[in-house]
Amino acid sequence: MLKALIFDFDGLILDTETPEVDVWQAIYREHGHELPVDEWAKTIGGYGLSTFDAATHLSALTGRDAARLRARYRLESDALIHAKTTQPGVVDLIHNGKQRALKLAVASSSPHAWVDAHLARLGLAHHFDAVVCSEDVGPGRTKPNPDIFLEALNQLRVTKEAAVIFEDSPNGVKAARAAGVFVVAVPNPLTARLGVHGANLTVNSLAEVTIASLNAMLNSR
Repeated sequence: MLKALIFDFDGLILDTETPEVDVWQAIYREHGHELPVDEWAKTIGGYGLSTFDAATHLSALTGRDAARLRARYRLESDALIHAKTTQPGVVDLIHNGKQRALKLAVASSSPHAWVDAHLARLGLAHHFDAVVCSEDVGPGRTKPNPDIFLEALNQLRVTKEAAVIFEDSPNGVKAARAAGVFVVAVPNPLTARLGVHGANLTVNSLAEVTIASLNAMLNSR
């Protein structure tokens, strides 16, 4: 029986990923180069597929200071991200989960400073029983390792058989499967380029998901 919903953050609750890649593309083109988007996309949701660093890479190509490039990227992308609201279906699913007395968690490879601030800005922080971020697991143990999801289960005090995870990236899906939890993939245009495979269910948006259908799928496993 379904008892908990566990949400990734970046790209799933809030589309932080499209603004970030858009800003890097603009900066690269300003310097006469193209961002290797496919390599950048591999870092989404964790660093299991690549350790690519856009600032270091562009610095090597141009001789520009990597720290200054990174600071400009952060400033410009943050401005775009702060203008965004939640992805389709997110708020309704959270509210429906709370109405059915399900436990809710966010489980993200990003730091608390980032996730907590955005959850507060979006008016969602009070809905979650747990928020697990990169600082809550050992060094190098973010996604695609299962540790973040296992810690979320621990804080929620539910078994892996009673939870559903929502993810948008290959790193996230791999981590969820490693944790032994039913995972719903919601690829965005950027992560779809990588091919988000291995999920128990793949949908275009969380607006397609209902608590009843999730419960039925869990019960049929």
